[in-house]
Amino acid sequence: MERKKKILCPRLHPGREFANSESADSKVIAVVGPTASGKTDLAVEIARLVGGEVISADSRQVYTGLDLGTGKVTKREMKGVPHHILDVANPKRTMSVVQYERLATRAIRDILKRGKVPIVCGGTGLYVDAVLTTASFPAVPPNAQLRKELEQLPAEKLFKKLQKLDSARAETIDAKNPRRLIRAIEIAEALGSVPLRTPALERYDTLYIGLTLPKEELAERIHTRLLARIRRGMVAEARRLHAAGLSWKRMESLGLEYRSLAQFLQKKITREEMLETLAIAIRQYSKRQMVWFKRNNNIHWFKPTDTKDRKKIESLIKTFLRKNG
Repeated sequence: MERKKKILCPRLHPGREFANSESADSKVIAVVGPTASGKTDLAVEIARLVGGEVISADSRQVYTGLDLGTGKVTKREMKGVPHHILDVANPKRTMSVVQYERLATRAIRDILKRGKVPIVCGGTGLYVDAVLTTASFPAVPPNAQLRKELEQLPAEKLFKKLQKLDSARAETIDAKNPRRLIRAIEIAEALGSVPLRTPALERYDTLYIGLTLPKEELAERIHTRLLARIRRGMVAEARRLHAAGLSWKRMESLGLEYRSLAQFLQKKITREEMLETLAIAIRQYSKRQMVWFKRNNNIHWFKPTDTKDRKKIESLIKTFLRKNG
């Protein structure tokens, strides 16, 4: 797999004090933030700094074959750091947040048992909360009749319906993804309008590090990253996935890049329309990510390109791992 374009930014500087931290074996570090903010690079740096392993918290990187489209970390970019919950599911079948939580929890326990530091890294806020907090996710069974009725409606009407049922979930969902909209409506209908929400408690002693950038700077990164992935073969990747049996409908349900790629390959839109709509969709997604993460007051926010901020991150980690559990 080819290596994606490197984001240049200040580096953390390892020191001996991290190597034998007595309390590190009971702690977890989370690296969160919007797409293209540099989470992957930072998580790898932290892992090398503290003797850690990375657990992906990305709802699409769990699937095999979804590499360029999801910006999945390459072997070279891992720099020898073990990564977990990547390529664990067939994209033809949907992996639920409950299934993800079980795999990620197992990985965290294994990493801690071996005396390493688990580093949860990703931009899917639902997955981050699922594994690091006691947030509960209702095991609402599929409602075939309801789904059949909802599948007849366009995404716009589904979104409006969800807004009436659960305005909070509507703020963070992909408004153009029918599959996710239908599932959200299904849950809200089953539980009776808006589900009761109880404050989630932290399951671990977690240090949350968030990366954020000014709107214009993030938009430029998103655009540059998108063009780089297109050049490296993102369209060909989508074509291979379809040839391997991934239906256009399922590919579109995966959202963002794959939705636009599927429409382009079916000649529903031109290449120019694909690039334009995709850039807008990714920017909108980054906004939804921030809406989700801003609810967590435990996140320490930093700018990835700021040298002073990188030093602050290093100091924060040092203090966190030294303190008693």
